[in-house]
Amino acid sequence: MKVIDTHCDALLKLQLAKNGRPYGVEPISFYDADELETNVVRLKEGKVMAQFFAIFIYPDVPDNIKWQQALEQVDLFYTEILGKNPQMKHITKWEQLDELEEGEIGAVLTLEGADAFGNDLMKLRQLYRLGVMSLGMTWNNANLCADGVGESRGGGLTDLGREVVRLNNEHKVFTDVAHASLQTFWDIMDEADYVMASHANARAIHDHGRNLYDDQVKAIIDKGGLIHVVYYSQFVNGKSDGGTISDLIKHIDHLCELGGVNHIGFGSDFDGINGYLKNLKHAGHHQNLVNELLKHYSEEEVKGFAYQNFLNNRPK
Repeated sequence: MKVIDTHCDALLKLQLAKNGRPYGVEPISFYDADELETNVVRLKEGKVMAQFFAIFIYPDVPDNIKWQQALEQVDLFYTEILGKNPQMKHITKWEQLDELEEGEIGAVLTLEGADAFGNDLMKLRQLYRLGVMSLGMTWNNANLCADGVGESRGGGLTDLGREVVRLNNEHKVFTDVAHASLQTFWDIMDEADYVMASHANARAIHDHGRNLYDDQVKAIIDKGGLIHVVYYSQFVNGKSDGGTISDLIKHIDHLCELGGVNHIGFGSDFDGINGYLKNLKHAGHHQNLVNELLKHYSEEEVKGFAYQNFLNNRPK
């Protein structure tokens, strides 16, 4: 069964490898590097039809080089992922997902945290031109646009942040709430036309700050948005490493109970996590989740979770 995965951090790993850490080799191959949980071989094994690739900059990177760091990851997306792997097809318009042929994998560029462009909207417009299709306003920290879930003051969108969300709307770009503080989340719900939690679970099942309260889940559903469950064990069951696919399915069950059956998807967070569920440790394992879900849900419902819900709810 085909899969759409809305979050991975392979670009960060490629960048770290290029700069000689932590793998000490240059470069690692996106085609088959064991260091990458998301590579071409594993994407094929997992039957992934589209993979989202996040641009992510560590918060301790000095502001004056964040833009350069972001551009370096974009360059790696073009050279190492697209340039060396003809089966990877750059998605720059949502309808292109319908045009993928057998054996092709859509590659979608996203931005995790507005830190990369600061308060320079010209840079943001350049990111749109380069193909960014989803934008998370924050990681866990605060920036000039908003507060993240880890920021103690718990602020929401700034005026700049509201302007960025409106620009996302104009460009049919998702505004991603996965790392948003509570106030930022609700401010985004007021402003955004296209909302997604690219990698988040249900807080009622596991009480972690990165998971969503029931009222947040319902608000996303009411807005026609998407909630893509994340495979990181810390967000699934609180364990640093361990647990089963059944633990993740408890989150899906709860989201369905809240009315989300047509709004659920997958957002693995591969290459950005260090705690795994049994038999769900890299992109080649997506079908293990699909097969377990088929024991609990109809084939039509599982197709929805795996890819169809995203296709139905993407910007038109």
